[in-house]
Amino acid sequence: MTFPAPRIVAPSRREFLRAIAVGAATPWALAQLGCESAPPAPITAASANARPPKVLAVGTMEGRGARVQRVFPTQLTGYQDPFVLLDDFAVAEPAGFPDHPHRGFEAFTYMIEGGFHHKDNLGNDSVVETGGTQRFTSGKGARHSEMPGSGGVNRGLQLWINLPRSLKKMEPEYEPIHGDDIPENGDGKGLVTRTIVGAQSPVKLRTAVKYLHLKFKTGARLADEIPKDSSALLYVADGHVKIGDLDLGPGEGAQPTAGEIGLLAMSDAQAFLLVGTRHHEPIVHHGPFVD
Repeated sequence: MTFPAPRIVAPSRREFLRAIAVGAATPWALAQLGCESAPPAPITAASANARPPKVLAVGTMEGRGARVQRVFPTQLTGYQDPFVLLDDFAVAEPAGFPDHPHRGFEAFTYMIEGGFHHKDNLGNDSVVETGGTQRFTSGKGARHSEMPGSGGVNRGLQLWINLPRSLKKMEPEYEPIHGDDIPENGDGKGLVTRTIVGAQSPVKLRTAVKYLHLKFKTGARLADEIPKDSSALLYVADGHVKIGDLDLGPGEGAQPTAGEIGLLAMSDAQAFLLVGTRHHEPIVHHGPFVD
């Protein structure tokens, strides 16, 4: 299949989200979401993270007519121990993820916009809205459904975290956390950080994880450090961000290694920084199961 050449006028953010929701987003459409103004001065990094490996989300169909942008695993990017899968979804009715089974991992959803309605065979029935999370620890096996919680676009990230071998047979669990309970801090220089998972967050996972939602104004910066024995991913959902001297746009990410990282917003942007301690156990992934 071939795509039309990009127009000079970029699509609006809502047009982009709607395109994902109906499965019409194309690589050129993603590329057109950049800022045309003169970029700020570049940021430098002293470590190998001056230019970390790049990741490109790939469109795929899941559930019932749900088009998602898969960050990993893809043909280009494999598993990131302890992380099994990361999807950027924008789902509108009637698409969704009807009742299906899971086992062996934690499915963790963060809502960027709209809401998601979760039901499971444990008796849980709840809607998580913008800024909120839901953790479904499948353990030895459970079933759930995730369907649009509003009539518009419902956008979020779903992350699968492998359970260590010692917890594969645990009893399944579910926990929703509302957006108002996720801690948010501003640096006064154009960066707002929401700690989705971390020391300040009420979210509790079975694996040591740091998960940040970064809201940048143009020119805002973040310096951080990736600890040893961790897997890390920076993913850009909207706008443009530099990590070291690597430019990233919507649907693109990077895999920084242990050491210092420096981020610079080239436009107003939303990005996510994900860091997890490795289990050093094989990820045996087949369909909805991770054994």
